[in-house]
Amino acid sequence: MIKRRDFITLLGGAAAWPLAARAQQPAMPVIGFLNGQSLRTWAARLDAFRKGLNESGYDEGRNVAIEYRWAEGQPDRLPALAIDLVQRQVAVIVATGGSNPAIAAKAATSTIPIVFTSNDDPRKYGLVASLNRPGGNVTGVSWFSAELGPKRLALLHDLLPNAMTVAVLRNPNNAEQAGQPAELQEAARTLGLQLLVLNVTTPHEIDTAFATVVQERIGALIVAGDSFLWSRREQIIALAAQHAVPAIYGDREMAGAGGLMSYGNSLVDAYRRAGIYTARILKGEKPADLPVQNPTKYELGINLTTAKTLGLDVPVQLQQLADEVIE
Repeated sequence: MIKRRDFITLLGGAAAWPLAARAQQPAMPVIGFLNGQSLRTWAARLDAFRKGLNESGYDEGRNVAIEYRWAEGQPDRLPALAIDLVQRQVAVIVATGGSNPAIAAKAATSTIPIVFTSNDDPRKYGLVASLNRPGGNVTGVSWFSAELGPKRLALLHDLLPNAMTVAVLRNPNNAEQAGQPAELQEAARTLGLQLLVLNVTTPHEIDTAFATVVQERIGALIVAGDSFLWSRREQIIALAAQHAVPAIYGDREMAGAGGLMSYGNSLVDAYRRAGIYTARILKGEKPADLPVQNPTKYELGINLTTAKTLGLDVPVQLQQLADEVIE
């Protein structure tokens, strides 16, 4: 016969079992996502990052949480945002959109794993010791977009063989693009072309640069790969259309948004890879043991609708080279 006091004790213990079981469940890991721009401008790449997580068994809101920190185009905010994520004690920081977020994250912590995406050599900024053996707490995905400038120039020349002067729109504050003008000047000399470099750091300077293109009767334009220029893509594409300037861009999305041509690394693939690396770290692997990935998948996009508006006939041979032809 069970005494009343013993019965109450049994009931109390049974009621505590679910609570105890819940207490023993591991806490959901939290990823800190650090970016120099905004959600609006980075949505497609964020989707690719989530796809990489999903392929590796992680689903946001189900078994992993993500804390987002956007600098909204103000790089001076990145150090404080990185420190905030460190104080939040996230499991891993994903620093995206160039080297600056990764530099800020590395300065904020030497223990929390960091996965970066960058269009430059991470060794230049001390992010990793080497590409194959990163060492420390940092690894990621890196593509050297500045090296693609001569190829973009050659593609423009194939389409516009009579354009003897080409302008380059670039952000001089982007250290990743520091060597690009010299490389493009050499490529231009080889093709018998003149090159005009237009430095822009504000929306107003972009307007001024296009006024220069029109005034100097520039035949074509290269828009360098840069997070600031990416954030102003709608303005740049609209000005190119308004002034009938044939332009090539570094991001495939810009051809899809009305730009004439694009040539560059597949950023969707790069961000998916970053998601996969983040998942591997959540599962216990160390950044020091994960080589920096250098994607070699390049994409050529051609917008035939824009070409028609500009009065250009795109050679069939060039169309056949394209990964995407937009009609």
